[in-house]
Amino acid sequence: MKLVRYGKLGKEKPGMIDAEGRLRDLSAVIPDLGPAQLGDAVLARLRRLKPQTLALVPGKPRLGAPVANIGKFIAIGLNYADHAAEAGMPIPKEPVLFTKAISCIQGPNDPIMLPKGSVKTDWEVELGVVIGQRARHVSQKDALNYVAGYCAVNDISEREFQIERGGTWDKGKGCDSFGPLGPWLVTRDEVPNPQRLAMWLEVNGQRTQSGSTKTMIFGVARIVSYVSQFITLMPGDVITTGTPPGVGMGRKPQQFLKAGDTIAMGVEGLGEQRQTVVAFKR
Repeated sequence: MKLVRYGKLGKEKPGMIDAEGRLRDLSAVIPDLGPAQLGDAVLARLRRLKPQTLALVPGKPRLGAPVANIGKFIAIGLNYADHAAEAGMPIPKEPVLFTKAISCIQGPNDPIMLPKGSVKTDWEVELGVVIGQRARHVSQKDALNYVAGYCAVNDISEREFQIERGGTWDKGKGCDSFGPLGPWLVTRDEVPNPQRLAMWLEVNGQRTQSGSTKTMIFGVARIVSYVSQFITLMPGDVITTGTPPGVGMGRKPQQFLKAGDTIAMGVEGLGEQRQTVVAFKR
């Protein structure tokens, strides 16, 4: 299933994309698409619905993040060997963990706002993993059973804040608007192998990233199992799993986002995002 949340910011409703690509309203069936709706039992009930019995949503409403009330937004850094090389960093022996603030989460097509004082805002197309049930010290063999589904993520990053200002990466990763998710949450039954997904990103119509999740250093099952050794994962938590090469920091000369730029990106089977970059405003 392709599940969405649509409507004005803060007033989103749950929906489903039918086989013809049309948006159907789910608000008479579930109150929202959040932690309580991501378990296997609820998803199985939604799967049994006949989409033609659900009301069609007219027009093209705004899409919000496909999951509500996300508790944790965890990220994996340097998870593609060629991206580590372009960043001038060694290939990690274990997954590199950092967090993105949940306040940075937004819809897939909402504008990206440059932080105040930003000079090096960058892009990163990534595969996002949405947890469906509590996961604590789970094995790699069983890890994918704890996943509700997958979504596309643009891990927007301010490189000066991240790398040149001391401390951890987090302050360059969690600025407002730095976490576009979606457009859809695609349930795991439709993604039998998350390590075979093509991904791409364009800035102002120019292809900058082209890759595949098959070149991850640590695959999704390893990541979920690994994170669960240190952090109890709860329904609705999101893990974003790293980016292939082609980010602005790695280009020669380096290229960073400025107001007026446009970004288009997608992950195979998970839909596309399109954003416009805007200047900082309070």
